[in-house]
Amino acid sequence: MHAVNLNRFNSAPADDLRPLLADCLSVPRWVDTVLTERPYASREAFIESAGALAADLTADEIHAAMAGHPRIGERRTGDRFSSAEQSGVDASLADRLRTANERYEQRFGHIYLVFASGRSGEELLAILQSRLDNDPSAELRVVNAELAKITILRLRKLVTDE
Repeated sequence: MHAVNLNRFNSAPADDLRPLLADCLSVPRWVDTVLTERPYASREAFIESAGALAADLTADEIHAAMAGHPRIGERRTGDRFSSAEQSGVDASLADRLRTANERYEQRFGHIYLVFASGRSGEELLAILQSRLDNDPSAELRVVNAELAKITILRLRKLVTDE
Protein backbone atom coordinates (compact mmCIF):
# COMPACT_ATOMS: atom_id res chain seq x y z
CA MET A 1 0.00 0.00 0.00
CA HIS A 2 1.15 3.47 -0.76
CA ALA A 3 0.76 5.96 2.05
CA VAL A 4 -0.24 9.48 1.08
CA ASN A 5 -0.05 12.66 3.06
CA LEU A 6 -3.22 14.52 3.92
CA ASN A 7 -2.59 17.30 1.38
CA ARG A 8 -2.22 14.75 -1.40
CA PHE A 9 -5.28 12.86 -0.16
CA ASN A 10 -7.34 16.05 -0.21
CA SER A 11 -6.26 16.99 -3.74
CA ALA A 12 -5.78 13.68 -5.56
CA PRO A 13 -8.29 12.59 -8.18
CA ALA A 14 -10.99 10.43 -6.62
CA ASP A 15 -10.23 7.57 -9.03
CA ASP A 16 -6.64 7.44 -7.72
CA LEU A 17 -7.84 7.11 -4.12
CA ARG A 18 -10.84 4.85 -4.61
CA PRO A 19 -8.84 1.56 -4.70
CA LEU A 20 -6.74 2.61 -1.70
CA LEU A 21 -9.84 3.33 0.36
CA ALA A 22 -11.51 0.12 -0.84
CA ASP A 23 -8.49 -1.77 0.53
CA CYS A 24 -9.32 -0.24 3.91
CA LEU A 25 -13.05 -1.01 3.73
CA SER A 26 -14.64 -2.52 0.65
CA VAL A 27 -17.94 -0.64 0.80
CA PRO A 28 -18.56 1.60 -2.24
CA ARG A 29 -20.95 3.99 -0.42
CA TRP A 30 -18.37 4.47 2.33
CA VAL A 31 -15.57 5.10 -0.18
CA ASP A 32 -17.69 7.61 -2.11
CA THR A 33 -18.75 9.47 1.03
CA VAL A 34 -15.19 9.67 2.37
CA LEU A 35 -14.12 11.14 -0.96
CA THR A 36 -16.97 13.65 -1.22
CA GLU A 37 -16.29 14.96 2.29
CA ARG A 38 -12.84 16.16 1.25
CA PRO A 39 -10.98 18.33 2.02
CA TYR A 40 -10.30 17.31 5.60
CA ALA A 41 -8.85 19.96 7.93
CA SER A 42 -6.56 17.47 9.67
CA ARG A 43 -5.59 13.83 9.64
CA GLU A 44 -7.52 13.29 12.88
CA ALA A 45 -10.64 14.92 11.38
CA PHE A 46 -10.30 12.55 8.42
CA ILE A 47 -9.85 9.49 10.67
CA GLU A 48 -12.76 10.52 12.91
CA SER A 49 -15.14 11.16 10.02
CA ALA A 50 -14.22 8.04 8.04
CA GLY A 51 -14.32 5.92 11.20
CA ALA A 52 -17.79 7.16 12.11
CA LEU A 53 -19.01 6.36 8.61
CA ALA A 54 -17.49 2.87 8.88
CA ALA A 55 -19.31 2.27 12.15
CA ASP A 56 -22.69 2.90 10.51
CA LEU A 57 -22.98 0.32 7.74
CA THR A 58 -26.07 -1.49 6.56
CA ALA A 59 -26.31 -5.25 7.03
CA ASP A 60 -25.63 -5.78 3.31
CA GLU A 61 -22.56 -3.53 3.48
CA ILE A 62 -21.24 -5.41 6.51
CA HIS A 63 -21.59 -8.71 4.67
CA ALA A 64 -19.93 -7.31 1.56
CA ALA A 65 -17.04 -5.91 3.60
CA MET A 66 -16.52 -9.25 5.36
CA ALA A 67 -16.09 -10.95 1.99
CA GLY A 68 -12.68 -9.31 1.71
CA HIS A 69 -11.41 -10.62 5.05
CA PRO A 70 -9.81 -14.00 5.62
CA ARG A 71 -10.84 -16.18 8.52
CA ILE A 72 -8.87 -15.64 11.71
CA GLY A 73 -5.85 -17.91 11.47
CA GLU A 74 -6.06 -18.11 7.67
CA ARG A 75 -3.50 -16.42 5.44
CA ARG A 76 -4.26 -15.08 1.98
CA THR A 77 -1.57 -14.29 -0.51
CA GLY A 78 -1.78 -10.77 -1.84
CA ASP A 79 -3.69 -9.45 1.18
CA ARG A 80 -2.12 -6.11 2.07
CA PHE A 81 -3.22 -5.99 5.69
CA SER A 82 -4.50 -9.19 7.27
CA SER A 83 -1.21 -11.04 7.73
CA ALA A 84 0.23 -8.23 9.83
CA GLU A 85 -3.03 -7.69 11.68
CA GLN A 86 -3.23 -11.38 12.59
CA SER A 87 0.41 -11.74 13.56
CA GLY A 88 -0.60 -12.97 17.02
CA VAL A 89 -2.09 -16.13 15.55
CA ASP A 90 0.37 -19.02 15.45
CA ALA A 91 0.25 -22.50 13.97
CA SER A 92 -0.34 -24.19 17.33
CA LEU A 93 -3.89 -22.82 17.37
CA ALA A 94 -4.73 -23.77 13.79
CA ASP A 95 -7.01 -26.73 14.55
CA ARG A 96 -8.83 -25.05 17.42
CA LEU A 97 -9.37 -21.88 15.39
CA ARG A 98 -10.57 -23.86 12.38
CA THR A 99 -13.12 -25.72 14.55
CA ALA A 100 -14.25 -22.53 16.31
CA ASN A 101 -14.54 -20.66 13.00
CA GLU A 102 -16.75 -23.45 11.65
CA ARG A 103 -19.04 -23.27 14.71
CA TYR A 104 -19.25 -19.50 14.41
CA GLU A 105 -20.03 -19.65 10.68
CA GLN A 106 -22.73 -22.27 11.25
CA ARG A 107 -24.29 -20.09 13.95
CA PHE A 108 -24.18 -16.73 12.14
CA GLY A 109 -23.77 -17.52 8.43
CA HIS A 110 -20.61 -15.44 8.02
CA ILE A 111 -16.97 -15.42 9.05
CA TYR A 112 -15.82 -14.42 12.51
CA LEU A 113 -14.41 -10.93 12.21
CA VAL A 114 -12.50 -9.25 15.01
CA PHE A 115 -9.93 -6.49 15.39
CA ALA A 116 -6.93 -8.81 15.67
CA SER A 117 -4.02 -6.38 15.75
CA GLY A 118 -1.94 -6.79 18.89
CA ARG A 119 -3.98 -9.71 20.20
CA SER A 120 -2.76 -13.24 20.78
CA GLY A 121 -4.32 -16.21 19.08
CA GLU A 122 -5.61 -17.44 22.43
CA GLU A 123 -7.31 -14.09 23.03
CA LEU A 124 -8.92 -14.15 19.58
CA LEU A 125 -10.19 -17.66 20.21
CA ALA A 126 -11.65 -16.65 23.59
CA ILE A 127 -13.40 -13.65 22.02
CA LEU A 128 -14.88 -15.88 19.33
CA GLN A 129 -16.18 -18.33 21.91
CA SER A 130 -17.76 -15.54 23.97
CA ARG A 131 -19.49 -14.10 20.92
CA LEU A 132 -21.19 -17.42 20.10
CA ASP A 133 -23.80 -16.51 22.73
CA ASN A 134 -24.85 -13.33 20.87
CA ASP A 135 -28.09 -13.25 18.93
CA PRO A 136 -27.51 -12.70 15.19
CA SER A 137 -28.56 -9.03 15.12
CA ALA A 138 -26.39 -8.17 18.13
CA GLU A 139 -23.48 -10.03 16.56
CA LEU A 140 -23.84 -8.08 13.33
CA ARG A 141 -23.56 -4.84 15.33
CA VAL A 142 -20.42 -6.22 17.00
CA VAL A 143 -19.00 -7.09 13.57
CA ASN A 144 -19.71 -3.56 12.36
CA ALA A 145 -17.84 -2.11 15.34
CA GLU A 146 -14.91 -4.46 14.66
CA LEU A 147 -14.89 -3.46 10.97
CA ALA A 148 -14.73 0.20 12.01
CA LYS A 149 -11.71 -0.50 14.25
CA ILE A 150 -9.96 -2.37 11.45
CA THR A 151 -10.76 0.43 9.02
CA ILE A 152 -9.36 3.10 11.34
CA LEU A 153 -6.13 1.14 11.77
CA ARG A 154 -5.78 0.85 8.00
CA LEU A 155 -6.60 4.52 7.43
CA ARG A 156 -3.89 5.52 9.89
CA LYS A 157 -1.42 3.61 7.70
CA LEU A 158 -2.84 5.10 4.49
CA VAL A 159 -2.94 8.82 5.32
CA THR A 160 0.00 10.53 7.02
CA ASP A 161 0.44 14.04 8.40
CA GLU A 162 3.58 14.66 6.38
